[in-house]
Amino acid sequence: MIDPEVSAGHRQEVRRGSVVVACLLMLRTPGYGYGLLEALAAADLPVDANTLYPLLRRLEKQGLLSSEWNTDEARPRKFYRTSPDGERLASALLDEWSTTARTLHAIDTERGRP
Repeated sequence: MIDPEVSAGHRQEVRRGSVVVACLLMLRTPGYGYGLLEALAAADLPVDANTLYPLLRRLEKQGLLSSEWNTDEARPRKFYRTSPDGERLASALLDEWSTTARTLHAIDTERGRP
């Protein structure tokens, strides 16, 4: 039996790369950090806030997200939206993800499951 901690660590590595794609896809509709945390968790891709907020700032700095402040409510919130460059990257990453998944499935089928 595989050690649960070892298994969890490897699953986390697989999911880590998918968080960027998920954020870019989900933020096609403008959203704010906390709402995105909830949406990712609901999609069975939970992310820690200490991971998500720096990621959002990095994606914004890279021009993959745009943002604006909503000051209409008591607490101002920063809303993010996927930029055109972010859309292009999300598409390219999805293509890469699909290619990698097909390759892994082919290897699995070719080698046969134990």
